[in-house]
Amino acid sequence: MAFEVGVAVVLLDLDGVIRHFDESIALRVEAAHGLERGTLARVAFEDDLLRELCVGRITRAEWIACVGERIGSPAAAAERFADIGTVDPAMLSLVDRIRADGLPVAILTNGTDTIPAELDVLGIAGRVDRVFNTAAIGVCKPDPAVYRHVCAVLGVAPRQVFFADDSASNVAAATAMGLLAHHFVGIGPLVADLRERAGLSV
Repeated sequence: MAFEVGVAVVLLDLDGVIRHFDESIALRVEAAHGLERGTLARVAFEDDLLRELCVGRITRAEWIACVGERIGSPAAAAERFADIGTVDPAMLSLVDRIRADGLPVAILTNGTDTIPAELDVLGIAGRVDRVFNTAAIGVCKPDPAVYRHVCAVLGVAPRQVFFADDSASNVAAATAMGLLAHHFVGIGPLVADLRERAGLSV
């Protein structure tokens, strides 16, 4: 089982792994508000602005207001980012199986101040053992400090953490820190890797 090979916790990214967003919403909002296709993503996810959000220097509301100001349409920004995504039920079922197999499951997300409320609404909060939100921590992936923080709080060595993320850069940083990192591209490969490297029977 998992403890025989040293894995003590499964750490999962939130967005792109457990929670997903419908990109057609952005296209519909842009069309309705006369914006060029791709404008919302280009402005909202600009590196410096996104980092300010994910390390908690600005709130989600302030981020949305800033995006609205920059694109010249506060209404479009508010409409687009009212969406909090949807949960992959297969991933939640996998989380349940991992926990039933004897391992705690935690989330590490480059998040915002509204993550706790969103996880409650989406029904995720009660299905995991711990949530690490970078907006509360003050440092975000792929900074090595965030992985050190998680390991310290959990009281585990990096090699005892199986981590899955859909970002290659986050996976590379975690690997460099010594975590057993998996580049998430789908639930099938994740399950296979959990069985092979974490010794789980999921």
